[in-house]
Amino acid sequence: MPELPEVECVRRGLLRSLPGQEIATARVLWPGSVATHTPEAFAELVRGARWGVPDRRGKYLILPVPPRCLVVHLRMTGRRFAAPHRDDEWEYHPHTRLILEHTDGSRLYLRDIRKFARVYLVEDPLSVVGALGPEPLAEDLTAEVFDALLSRHRRQIKPLLLDQHVIAGLGNIYADESLWVAGIHPLRSSDSLSALERVRLYKAIRNVLSQAIVDGGSTIRDYHGADDRRGSHQQVLAVYGRRGRPCPRCGSEIIRSVVAQRGTHWCPTCQPLPGLQP
Repeated sequence: MPELPEVECVRRGLLRSLPGQEIATARVLWPGSVATHTPEAFAELVRGARWGVPDRRGKYLILPVPPRCLVVHLRMTGRRFAAPHRDDEWEYHPHTRLILEHTDGSRLYLRDIRKFARVYLVEDPLSVVGALGPEPLAEDLTAEVFDALLSRHRRQIKPLLLDQHVIAGLGNIYADESLWVAGIHPLRSSDSLSALERVRLYKAIRNVLSQAIVDGGSTIRDYHGADDRRGSHQQVLAVYGRRGRPCPRCGSEIIRSVVAQRGTHWCPTCQPLPGLQP
């Protein structure tokens, strides 16, 4: 599933091409892709609208089409492609679910193999994203605020980081990577972390996410940016997807276990848990 870095890279790609473009037609090729309207109603409401400046909240794209807004969740296999003209490979692909054509002939495509991606056409994006937790890269999420956030919970740290109501945008890849950077086992209870460990985790999350954005995100399976290009951050992942390979910090074998029903990768030496035998 695209996480914060991947969605942010898509947003930045759309920022280069969408603002000011006028929607000429909308074709909903699978009705379930639009969560709020019938295909006919959706097409009628967006026809003639001009795109505003793309935004992001957690893992959601927020695409203004005043006086409304498209809120897009790409879920597991959703991909957005902003094409400067009709692209037949996308136009006729069996997994293309939505095509928005602009008056200049350019297109915005949504492809989704598993049909999990959803588009919400709403007047207020808060109706979709209002319950999300703070943004991990926001200036107002200081180390002190993050410390207070963790202090309100007594939960295993990995599931806590994945809870979008606690902090928005982190998923399986970057939770594992951040915990490795901070040297914290994913099964640790959040209230067991020392003040130093909480600061380390705060810095790790921000550094890991920031670098992933610079690298264009991680293409593990399906993710491509708005220009249909793969990300490269998967090439420098330290633990995620590296079961049985040496830890890049200490050389110990990376372990994969299941935490909160999610495959979880960690180093038994760098991320010790008292009483746990790897």
